[in-house]
Amino acid sequence: MTDTKNPGEKTMSGGQGAGQGGKTLTLKRPVEQGVVRQSFSHGRSKSVVVEKVKRRVVGPGDKPEAHAAAPSSAPASAPPAAPTARPASSSAPARPTQRTQPSPSANLSAPRPAPQQTPRPGGVVLRSLTEEEARARTAALQDARVREAEERKRAEEEAVRRAEREAREKIEREAAEARKREEDARRAFDEEAKRKSEQEARKRFGDDRSSSASTTSAPAGNAAAPQAAAPSAPTADAPGAPRVARPRGPGGMAAEEEERRPVRRGPGGAPARPVPPPQKPTRPTGGEKNRGRLTLVTAQSGQDERQRSVASFRRRTQRMSGHRQVEAKEKISREVIVPETISIQELANRMAERAVDVIRLLMKQGQMVKITDVIDADTAQLLAEELGHTVRRVAESDVEEGLFDVPDAPENLVPRPPVVTIMGHVDHGKTSLLDALRSANVVSGEAGGITQHIGAYQVTSPLGGKITFIDTPGHAAFTAMRARGAKVTDIVVLVVAADDGVMPQTIEAINHARAAKVPLIVAINKIDKPDAKPERVRSELLQYEVQVESMGGDTLEVEVSAKAHTNLDKLLELITLQSELLDLKADPERDAEGTVIEAKLDRGRGPVATVLVQRGTLRVGDIVVAGAEMGRVRALISDKGTQLASAEPSMPVEVLGFNGTPEAGDRLAVVENEARAREITDYRKNQKREKAAARSATVRGSLEQMMSQAKTAGRKEFPLIIKGDVSGSVEAIMTSLEKLGTDEVQARIIHSGAGGVNESDVTLAETAGAAIIAFNVRANKEARDAADRAGIEIRYYNIIYDLVDDVKAAMGGLLAPINRETMLGNALIKEIFAVSKVGKVAGCLVTDGTVERGQHVRLIRDNVVIHEGKLATLNRFKDAVNVVQAGQECGMSFENYQDMRAGDVIECYRVEVVQRTL
Repeated sequence: MTDTKNPGEKTMSGGQGAGQGGKTLTLKRPVEQGVVRQSFSHGRSKSVVVEKVKRRVVGPGDKPEAHAAAPSSAPASAPPAAPTARPASSSAPARPTQRTQPSPSANLSAPRPAPQQTPRPGGVVLRSLTEEEARARTAALQDARVREAEERKRAEEEAVRRAEREAREKIEREAAEARKREEDARRAFDEEAKRKSEQEARKRFGDDRSSSASTTSAPAGNAAAPQAAAPSAPTADAPGAPRVARPRGPGGMAAEEEERRPVRRGPGGAPARPVPPPQKPTRPTGGEKNRGRLTLVTAQSGQDERQRSVASFRRRTQRMSGHRQVEAKEKISREVIVPETISIQELANRMAERAVDVIRLLMKQGQMVKITDVIDADTAQLLAEELGHTVRRVAESDVEEGLFDVPDAPENLVPRPPVVTIMGHVDHGKTSLLDALRSANVVSGEAGGITQHIGAYQVTSPLGGKITFIDTPGHAAFTAMRARGAKVTDIVVLVVAADDGVMPQTIEAINHARAAKVPLIVAINKIDKPDAKPERVRSELLQYEVQVESMGGDTLEVEVSAKAHTNLDKLLELITLQSELLDLKADPERDAEGTVIEAKLDRGRGPVATVLVQRGTLRVGDIVVAGAEMGRVRALISDKGTQLASAEPSMPVEVLGFNGTPEAGDRLAVVENEARAREITDYRKNQKREKAAARSATVRGSLEQMMSQAKTAGRKEFPLIIKGDVSGSVEAIMTSLEKLGTDEVQARIIHSGAGGVNESDVTLAETAGAAIIAFNVRANKEARDAADRAGIEIRYYNIIYDLVDDVKAAMGGLLAPINRETMLGNALIKEIFAVSKVGKVAGCLVTDGTVERGQHVRLIRDNVVIHEGKLATLNRFKDAVNVVQAGQECGMSFENYQDMRAGDVIECYRVEVVQRTL
């Protein structure tokens, strides 16, 4: 018997090895185990443990070892081989191997002579395999290679058979589904034929009973027909019948149920064709799509068989597609435009992401937000970049990009008329000079004989060209108007009266012209007056670095008389010459740009703006934007009152069609659509609102600002509501009233605007306790009635001098009065007397001046004021007197004070209250 521990191991018995106890020599291949997931055709899977045995490749220089490849499943009747002892240092150690198939070549039981041993230096004798052992090992290795090839071939054949079986099962499933569809169509066809036959029977016999009897017997006969057609056909469940493999898996149960259903068969086993009815129906009618719940009544009354539900079919589809890999959609990176503030919903829409994903990212950062919340641009950029998008930051001010200052096309430039602004001091004859040039009489329409509006006119030069004139007021209050006129002008004509010389507003006009960097032409007016001194004007202009041509300078000059129409043509020639030197050109083909010179609210026409077109052509129907107002041009009216279809560069026109009254000085531009205009106006309104809020808010600033705020904390305010005919006049009034303010009192403009006084203005004045000032406008009837009921005063003015003076006087009434002291005299206390029912009385000597009863007194002791009060009694001897002269003695007593001592000095003085003015 063998000493092997493992069954199947081979023993080798030899002469030397048998004599030493017969040690077992085994050879095992290295085995690697793994788990493989095996999938079947019906969706089932199974885990299989697979062992992989490594092959040892014998090289040409290696000695074959037949014993190592001996199979372990040799027959039990084979004689055991003689065991051979192998040292541990052998180059080919024996490995035990277990096999399941017997191999006759493994029988190596014949005794062999012991190989010759060669002693080693260490005293250990090494043994080598015999030739027979090597042949056995080689044969075993060859048998193993053959078996591996056979197993590989069997695996390939099994894979082919599996593929064929799966294809066959697929065909069977498709056939089963086709049979089911055919059965459904046949059933629907039979039901339609039965229904028509019943209708025909009722028409023919009229017997309801027979109709109902045939109706109830028909299903039973149809159900029994398939059973009688093949009574001897074996079923799958009958003993001895061949079992037919049915497809299992996700749809296997449904297919088995379909096969168990009785099918009507014809001769030869093929499905029987239904007998065609007399009239073929247009389309087969199936059962109701939504049958509701299955109850006993519905099950007994229904004639069609219950079919699979939509949910069952959906579950089957999910089971069949459950093992498929869902293809991941490719992430689309977008360029997201992020403004300064954006809502989460809008950001998600621009990224084409779900809003919940954006909120989830914010919640991870610790922010609890809603879908309607607004976030800043930095947070929006972080969210977009985390979701894999790129960001382009834009500001709200970008809506104005490309609105103004677009360069003109050089090939479209054509000459344009010059824009000339008439400037100078008040009452120097500016408007009269312009009237003489226009042959008009504008002065007669101005209240007080002074110009209080800015006007724009166009005249024809004697040389044939056109010149646009802008008339500005000369009053000190209209500085802003003069500044606007200088900004839009090409040439400034400085009008100086020859009898008055250079005045403050003349100097201001020179400064405006220099700031605008435009050429200056000096017109010395009123030379027809007897006291006119033109040389005085020229010399005074030198003080302000204005050197005329007659005195060696480069500034053009001309002596004119507006009243006598002297040298007017020469003035126009100088203007034309200067414009030719400037080479003024513009592009009339582009969209118009301009500046609002003046704006007003007309009761019949609505908001009206006087616009100077500077570039392009303004046409009726254009969508325009001016400041925070927009509109569509409804009409263009020239300075002479005629309607125009378009306005070319350097032409002043009145524009009708604005939604609201723009402010004087606003730039006007034509935009492509109303959406763009609405974006621009909304942005500008927000800017105005933020600036107003910033002005009203008290912000802690520098130390100087804090000190000024502390000074103005107790300032009294004079609330006013100002309404004027044009926005320029309202601006001038507001500027003048702001200059009247002091540290104690200041005018506060609650509301201002162009147009008449309406009822809302009265309501606002009643709420704020303000007065209403109307300049060149009137209140309507409703506003007057409301003002009478509320007791609100409406003051009407048409001259700005009177308005400013009245407001100044009213603001002066809010100032605290001044107490002015007038010294009367001094007295020295000689003795103190105690009088019953009166108290202490001081016996005094009047040293200088007089002392009057009831006046204010001071008690001075050692040059220190001890008490201030009033003199209660003044007696001389026993008589009460009103006045005591110097050098006389008298008795005095103070109100509510008794601590008087001999040697104290009494000062007597009178206090006068003086009302202050601004």
